[in-house]
Amino acid sequence: MTPLRRILFPRGGAAGGAARPPRSSLVGRRRARGLFLAATIAFAGTLVHAQDFRTGTVAERYLLLCANCHGRNLEGGGTGPSLLKDTWLHGGDDDSIARSIRNGFPEKGMPAWGAAFPEKEIRAMVIYLREARAKAIRDQARASAPPATVTAKSQLHDFTLETWVDQVVEPWSLAFLSPNQAIMTEKRGFLYLIERGKLAARPISGLPKIYVGGQAGLMDVVPHPDYATNGWIYLSSSEQQTKADGTPGAFTRIIRGKLKDGVLIEQQTLFQAKLEHFIRADWHFGSRIAFDGKGYLFFSIGERGQNEHAQDLARPGGKIHRLHDDGRVPADNPFVGDPAAVPSIWSYGHRNPQGLAFSPVSGELFSTEHGPRGGDELNLVRRGLNYGWPVISYGMNYDGTTLTELTAKEGMEQPIAYWVPSLATCGINFYAGELFPQWRNHLFLASLAAEQLLRIEVAGGKVISQEVLFKDLGRIRHVITGPDGALYVLLPTRIVRLTPAP
Repeated sequence: MTPLRRILFPRGGAAGGAARPPRSSLVGRRRARGLFLAATIAFAGTLVHAQDFRTGTVAERYLLLCANCHGRNLEGGGTGPSLLKDTWLHGGDDDSIARSIRNGFPEKGMPAWGAAFPEKEIRAMVIYLREARAKAIRDQARASAPPATVTAKSQLHDFTLETWVDQVVEPWSLAFLSPNQAIMTEKRGFLYLIERGKLAARPISGLPKIYVGGQAGLMDVVPHPDYATNGWIYLSSSEQQTKADGTPGAFTRIIRGKLKDGVLIEQQTLFQAKLEHFIRADWHFGSRIAFDGKGYLFFSIGERGQNEHAQDLARPGGKIHRLHDDGRVPADNPFVGDPAAVPSIWSYGHRNPQGLAFSPVSGELFSTEHGPRGGDELNLVRRGLNYGWPVISYGMNYDGTTLTELTAKEGMEQPIAYWVPSLATCGINFYAGELFPQWRNHLFLASLAAEQLLRIEVAGGKVISQEVLFKDLGRIRHVITGPDGALYVLLPTRIVRLTPAP
């Protein structure tokens, strides 16, 4: 892509300087792209054409419109202040920043950009500013990783973090089968038992063939609520099939089985997509599993990178599903009466949900969802509702182009929390132990990109408070409460255990 500087100033003129490119050069380039001259705005002595910043990425628009005053790296130094500091003269929340961009401050030399480009472009600029500030904070605060054992302070409890199991490879999920025995998945396709904190020498055998590539692999593992009696273990994984046209495709599959002498036996497939629904892509498989305590099995599947599939009830991707624990479709599922709909669907309009947990207080289902670039969500999931993707979103495309100008629409649910920039929200768990009494029933959230473990207090379907317990130990895939009351957190190469500080 030709840099905007070369397009706008081919003779060496600088933004804010006297020189500017010949009009014929700009018009010729726009005509070659099939664009139409919409408007011109005089800014800092330079003639800026609206179409030049209605195309391209948000970073290019920032350099064209904002860098002259706020600095190329948002550091300030021109007539405008730094955008990296938490000092906002006219409000620092998303709506206030968007309003400042939209309406401007002409008396201070900042034009109103609302007439020049649509709301989705303004939203993208808000995300861009948020990302830049978060990166600046990380760069200043990043320190060397703490040792294997460390004591830390938090708002409600001080805790010790220590390595419980070492030498694992990308652990995806962990579940306890008894006080002394746990089971763990590794994304690369291995299932391991852990006895009294010691990893088994060999993985469990007998698993079905698992497709591993990109984000595909072996994902969640959850025992049946009555595991001690029936022995059922539930697994989500990706499988690959050859489609009718001869091309490979992959999708999420849910199975259950029982353990015997290190082998997974009595396997049953509870959910498997139709062959025509398999997608040739290696991302957005989901997939978490949760039981509601009433005999129902819930699981999530991402939209497999096909945005429009999340709104299509005839496709299983981008949905949260509900089945009986033996795989039967409940008669009261919301779309059972629609012959065109996938009958297991419970809710839709999801992007890539990788966290799923029921509140022990309200019995309500909560889900975390990966947004695009910005806009990760925490949702309160209810029967038959539409959660909006990709029609509404608080994020933008990864390449910096805008996705949608809508963050809300009638008939589509709002998240109870969202994060800009993205944390890469993943596994969640409501703390149910006794070691940390003030944490009881609080929601704990693992994040990948931000490398944070968050504590979130939820009441009445709303987020009351958030706290980062620790960060910068690596990407965090999941967190669960152990039968001993400790919190177990999955890092890239080890599982750590949180207990009260001495």
